[in-house]
Amino acid sequence: MEKQIEVCPWCHKEVQVEPGRRHLYTCPFCKKTFTFTPAVAQAEGKNLAEKELRSASDRAGYGQERETTPYVAGPSVIRIGSRSPAQPSEVGAASPSDFVETTFVKDLADRALAYLQDGLHVHLCGPAGSGKTTLALHVAQQLGRPVVLIHGDDQMGTADLVGKESGYKRSYTRDQYVHTVLKVEEEAKPLWVGKALTEACQKGYTVVYDEFTRSRPEANNVLLSVLEERVLPLRGAHIPVHPDFRIIFTSNPADYAGVHGAQDALLDRMVTILLSGFDQDTEAAITQAHSTLPLVEVERIIALVRAFRDAGLKTSSASVRPAILISRILRVRGGHAYAGDPVFIQTCRDVLLSQARRTGTSQPDDPQNDETLLRLIQEICSAPLPTEYPLRKAALHELEPDSLMAELGEDKEVQELLLRKIREKGLAGKLLAELVKG
Repeated sequence: MEKQIEVCPWCHKEVQVEPGRRHLYTCPFCKKTFTFTPAVAQAEGKNLAEKELRSASDRAGYGQERETTPYVAGPSVIRIGSRSPAQPSEVGAASPSDFVETTFVKDLADRALAYLQDGLHVHLCGPAGSGKTTLALHVAQQLGRPVVLIHGDDQMGTADLVGKESGYKRSYTRDQYVHTVLKVEEEAKPLWVGKALTEACQKGYTVVYDEFTRSRPEANNVLLSVLEERVLPLRGAHIPVHPDFRIIFTSNPADYAGVHGAQDALLDRMVTILLSGFDQDTEAAITQAHSTLPLVEVERIIALVRAFRDAGLKTSSASVRPAILISRILRVRGGHAYAGDPVFIQTCRDVLLSQARRTGTSQPDDPQNDETLLRLIQEICSAPLPTEYPLRKAALHELEPDSLMAELGEDKEVQELLLRKIREKGLAGKLLAELVKG
């Protein structure tokens, strides 16, 4: 008797059935029963084959890494690491409301933007805290193209930039449209992942290569032909570079840990802008934007940090971060940039003296550095602040109760109630301000 092969709907194993006859069968493998109907068996077999094809296409071989498209509509930023394929990131360039643009910063940004618009590539070179990465992302956003952010790393290789084969994509087709014919096709293709630079070259993205000297020089060799001949050598072929493709490099030559020398051939293909730090007005604007302290206090902190920096100590020569740290700590702890505020003095010690130790001074130099810092605090921050309400409130608490009560009147209950209300409502500063005006 002629037999036909049918797939068990429970275990999906092949079972022999009689063609042209509706009958109840028991699967010899899973021991479950199913009904075979010739009229619908052909359609069900086709649907099952399509389902298996979809599921098999989603399965990959051992070691597969799923590929993601490093492109999001609009000028977004994509961050990639040194060992993993490009992944979309929530980190974006500084928004217009967060980016501080003074005359000094605008001049730098305009110069870099003019070079990029003329088809050149820019290298921002400066010490830590000089605003290289923020400025690079800001300028990249001005070009109006999607931005790819790459971080240099000692473990990064050429494959992390242009891509590499990692795992396989397996495709399986099972066709039994004709019930007497079984057709099976299986195909495995290698996956190409981590191609951030490749897609940027093909689609004209703007690449910000942050701290590129942290990558080994041989990893950056592929950029030589990209910048000069405008072609990307890849897998025996040469991919033409999109006309809108640009790269902005950043590096810190003064750093001593994890930094490699850059090839002269690579540096010769870019315009290097040397950053040595901001002017005083720009530092004050950036610090105030990050801390929301009053400008008069921020200016004192900036003057103190710059004076301590110029006092002959081995401290950072350009970073604005110490001033930002001091300002933010004062805001959190309720301190003020005043020589009589112990919170301010201790904060300056914690931030500035630790920086002096980190950048080269030894422990025997700490007393001298501390003495220099206290002297500068007295010289720069000894004058009372225009609005020193918290300090006046503290002074009111330090007054002798008997003297204050005598001034308020003879009724003890009225005296205590009035003093308590002044303290609870925070009116001590206003009261003393009115007394000073009077």
